[in-house]
Amino acid sequence: MAAGTFREDLFYRLNVFPIEVPPLRQRREDIPMLVQYFIDRYAREAGKNIARVSKETLDLFQSYPWPGNIRELRNVIERSIIVCETENFSVDESWLSRQPQPAPPTSQLELRQRLAAQEIEAIEAALRECRGRVYGPSGAAARLGIARSTLESKVRALKIDKNRFKVSNPS
Repeated sequence: MAAGTFREDLFYRLNVFPIEVPPLRQRREDIPMLVQYFIDRYAREAGKNIARVSKETLDLFQSYPWPGNIRELRNVIERSIIVCETENFSVDESWLSRQPQPAPPTSQLELRQRLAAQEIEAIEAALRECRGRVYGPSGAAARLGIARSTLESKVRALKIDKNRFKVSNPS
């Protein structure tokens, strides 16, 4: 728009009826149809005849979270077709990243609760490492990279007992 190659109102002209498509991990029932479509497409391009997809492969695809969404599914299938030498479609399971994916929050409240839990964990870990000391060069605030007042405020808001991390000096 700034270069003058698009009209300023282009977005509003195109956004008459927005269509939201949920990610593949939320549409697991679509996976078998998409698998068949991509197999047909890439097998035809490669001049191969794929007659069968194993139930194990479909189960694997439906249990996988697809962080790369449909592009990842397409790439895995295309790669499998390229190396496939039989009429049975299969996938090398190592091609699917098995890092655990956190479940997406179902609501803003759940997101806030999860963020608060992570914040509590980080603050308590810093307090533990600093033996309850909040400020100063060896304090938790410095370790977390935040101001002392910010940490004090968060400790109060999250109801963290900073005294339980203090180590008493046995004399």
